[in-house]
Amino acid sequence: MRRTLANMVRTPLGALALALLAIVVLTAIVAPVIWGEQADVTDTGDLLAGPSAEHLIGTDNLGRDLLLRTIVATRLSIVLALLATLVAVVAGLILGVAPLLLGPVLGRAVTWFTGIAVAFPGLLLALFFAAIFGSTATAAVFALGLAGAPSFARLCQTLIAGIEARDFVAAARVGGIGRVRVLFRHILPNIGEPLIVNSTIGAGGTLLAFAGLSFLGLGVQPPEYDWGRLMMDGLRGIYANPLAALAPGLAVVIAGLAFNLTGESAARSLGLADDALLRTATRIRRRTPFGRAAAQTATTAAENGAVLEVEDLRVDFEAADGTVVHAVRGIDFEVRAGEIVGIVGESGSGKSMTALAVARLVNPPGRVTASALRFLGVDLQAAEGPALRRLLGTSMAMVFQDPMSSFNPTMRMGAQLAEVATEHAGLSRREALDRAADRLAAVRITAPKRRVRQYPYEFSGGMRQRAMIGMGLMVSPRLIIADEPTTALDVTVQSQVLDLLRAIRDEDGASILFISHDISVVAELCDRVLVMRSGEIVESLPATDLSSARHPYTRALLAAVPHMATDLDRPLATLATLAAEEGRAADAGSTADAEADAAGGAETVDAVGGDHEEVGTR
Repeated sequence: MRRTLANMVRTPLGALALALLAIVVLTAIVAPVIWGEQADVTDTGDLLAGPSAEHLIGTDNLGRDLLLRTIVATRLSIVLALLATLVAVVAGLILGVAPLLLGPVLGRAVTWFTGIAVAFPGLLLALFFAAIFGSTATAAVFALGLAGAPSFARLCQTLIAGIEARDFVAAARVGGIGRVRVLFRHILPNIGEPLIVNSTIGAGGTLLAFAGLSFLGLGVQPPEYDWGRLMMDGLRGIYANPLAALAPGLAVVIAGLAFNLTGESAARSLGLADDALLRTATRIRRRTPFGRAAAQTATTAAENGAVLEVEDLRVDFEAADGTVVHAVRGIDFEVRAGEIVGIVGESGSGKSMTALAVARLVNPPGRVTASALRFLGVDLQAAEGPALRRLLGTSMAMVFQDPMSSFNPTMRMGAQLAEVATEHAGLSRREALDRAADRLAAVRITAPKRRVRQYPYEFSGGMRQRAMIGMGLMVSPRLIIADEPTTALDVTVQSQVLDLLRAIRDEDGASILFISHDISVVAELCDRVLVMRSGEIVESLPATDLSSARHPYTRALLAAVPHMATDLDRPLATLATLAAEEGRAADAGSTADAEADAAGGAETVDAVGGDHEEVGTR
């Protein structure tokens, strides 16, 4: 926030907006104290007087000075407008977060309701609510607030949808963090600044709308007065004294410009800022120990050597036109204790979608079905609620491919790593921060005690990736799902991350499901390799046997990786060119086999005198 204000002051527009807003706010604070009593003094000998040296814009029907009343009315006008804006923001925020908290069915109904409400003009809704609530200042506050709520709700839903798709929110869900905590800890702090900026801009419009309601007699009632009420009183004598109506209107314009320009300048400053450090995190701790039943099931599964079992896994998405897209088409595989299983394939082959399905991160309209989807012996399709969150939060870790979006930019690194420990392991905040520093040290990040107090933007890409792995190690996971964790890293950092994953497997006995499009990386790290194409597993084989792979697609993936003996004078091989070459070779082989069979068949016929059984056998 300090950086935003500093950026605003550096620009002429921002400096003017802040100065104008400061004048309006200062007037609202001091005017009633200094001129409040004088503005109520009546003078029956000077009724409806025009501008003069004593009364610069004239007097009203009771001889009260209109300039003083306009200045004093600043406080009530600003306060009522801000209260109406607050009601709009709170009601809009409730409607905006409802789809996240209520789930897909009820949440979709709230979204539809918001869309319908946004279609109605705000002033029409305000008049509708004002007619219901009555003609008082309080009723006008709620009428304008509820009328402005749909636009703020739509804004919140849009902002939340953007943040909800980020990797750090998915990581929090994999960590077993509940919806309420995800909302207050990860989402609201990230939409705080744009929400404040739009609220500031909206306050200017609300100020004008409130003056309109008072002008129509639906807002402030005598003996109270605001700018709208003064305009209505001045309208009666506008031909005799136009300033009586124009002065309050000018005050509305100036105050509205102050709010609007401040909001616009803040929005521009946010676009120039490198990071947003608005922190409104709400501390919600639930120290629920890992259930005995789940722990016993995990122990039994470990004895059987099965960590993850997947049978006939399918992930389908229904498009708007009713067509169904099959992202994953009935795959089977398992990951055993201490095993590193790689899933390799080109982009769009279904690798990441498989990982999201296992981690229960596929959101509607996606649909996940499987004959069996068991993690540590627990049926992930049947488990729900706190038990499932504790299982995933304590026994499964997920490392995402984009280190830039894997962490919440508004929270310190230590707080993000400590979250899972305070949520599931029952540790205090201090104990969890100490363990976070220990885990950062375990993933080879220097000065971990200093790093836990830093923000994600202070970490390099490789450090973020290692920190994401460290987050997964906060509660000793049994399975680490690494979704292309080396994609955005240079070869040196890539090698460090691979060595780190291998060391974690060797030291902690964790199983790893490693997803990559680089088959050479998979061959270096993994014990077993699953090759995916178009949502299906086309081949499964030990990593040591990759060189003798039988499926043409696997051989094409291997041939597409350049090596020291690659001919630099020829274009690099691609899957398309390799597939074409495979097809031509197969056609040539089929033709040669056919010619050989034909020649051999003729010889057989001649030799055995037309023995059809011999020909058929050959």
